[in-house]
Amino acid sequence: MPTETSSQPGPRTNEADSRRFSISVRVYYEDTDVAGVVYYANYLRFIERARTEWLRDAGFELAQIQNELAAVFVVRRVEADYHRPARLGDLLSVSCEPIEVGRARLIVRQRVEKNGELLFAAVVTLAYIAADLSGPRAMPPAMRAAMLVRSETEKVLKQ
Repeated sequence: MPTETSSQPGPRTNEADSRRFSISVRVYYEDTDVAGVVYYANYLRFIERARTEWLRDAGFELAQIQNELAAVFVVRRVEADYHRPARLGDLLSVSCEPIEVGRARLIVRQRVEKNGELLFAAVVTLAYIAADLSGPRAMPPAMRAAMLVRSETEKVLKQ
């Protein structure tokens, strides 16, 4: 049974919120350990889903990027902090907010919250590379532009 997700962005009340995309994730038994607490590695699954839905919301399907552009996003680095546990049955808000957009690199801030309380936070560095894994590629200008509109600093990195 898959984890319930919704790609509908949550309510946005100010400019900073307008850059943060979020999905809802329900915690199921399969996500937890015997004590009913979310297993630590599953937070990485939750934030992966939010990044995928964020890209979809920006107009970019992962399969299309791979098949038509012959490129993929790969995780290069994750800095993660676990603040409080999520538990069986919780409805979580999982967000994605780009903080730096480069030619072949993307850094996003991600959060998992329950009723506004921070449970998990991560900064994820992604590389945009050739689908054959031969090396980095420059993101198409339209993709970078869509990400910059959603980015915190609207900063372009020269890589």
